[in-house]
Amino acid sequence: MFLQKSNVLNIKSLKTNSDKFLKIYRWNPYFQNKPWFAIYPFELRSCGPMVLDALIQIKNTQDTTLAFRRSCREGICGSCAMNIDGVNALACLQSLKTTKKYVTIYPLPHMYVVKDLIPDLTNFYSQYKSIKPWLNNDVVLKKEQLQSKNDRLKLDGLYECILCACCSSSCPSYWWNHDKYLGPAILLQAYRWIIDSRDYKTKQRLEFLNHKMRLFRCHTIMNCSKVCPKGLNPGKAISLIKYKLLNL
Repeated sequence: MFLQKSNVLNIKSLKTNSDKFLKIYRWNPYFQNKPWFAIYPFELRSCGPMVLDALIQIKNTQDTTLAFRRSCREGICGSCAMNIDGVNALACLQSLKTTKKYVTIYPLPHMYVVKDLIPDLTNFYSQYKSIKPWLNNDVVLKKEQLQSKNDRLKLDGLYECILCACCSSSCPSYWWNHDKYLGPAILLQAYRWIIDSRDYKTKQRLEFLNHKMRLFRCHTIMNCSKVCPKGLNPGKAISLIKYKLLNL
């Protein structure tokens, strides 16, 4: 732990022949009250091409106390979501090949931090549970429920969401109302079940969302669509929910 503090205090002593440096936000609730930055040198030729590769190398060779989430390393699980050079992104998809010598990394903004780059997603997943993300059907089915090709196409651009929280943590409305406003990621997921032809609770889902805080805190700033690592458009999904409420 003292090694990290010396990295900040003695920047001149860092390797001058290093290709790049990671400037990482650090916070440990058991060590001190105030967060700090640690600066780690690394060389591109001895590291993988992505930010996550550099983080793993630093954890393995320089500082085992560095904490962050990771799993698939393929942009599928969403575990390694963090703020990289001011933009929310997945570390496993963010390239190190930039002109910047320093890459600055924060945890996802405006979320409680468990440790270092690990945000507390308890509230986020509770909101996800509140929309009942499964098919609701009161009828006992005795055979497979089929969809037409057109009905299946309606799910494209929705089912691919990996719940990384990049979009929600980039939304100013969610920053200030995260305890009430569901946020872009959850609302996109909600629309995925609303539009599914196999679901029999569309009206109940819309009635749940028809609330001044759950849905209508969206002011169409569109930060969510800009940062989505999967190229999805949560802002459009939110607008489509509002349109469906007109016909409720």
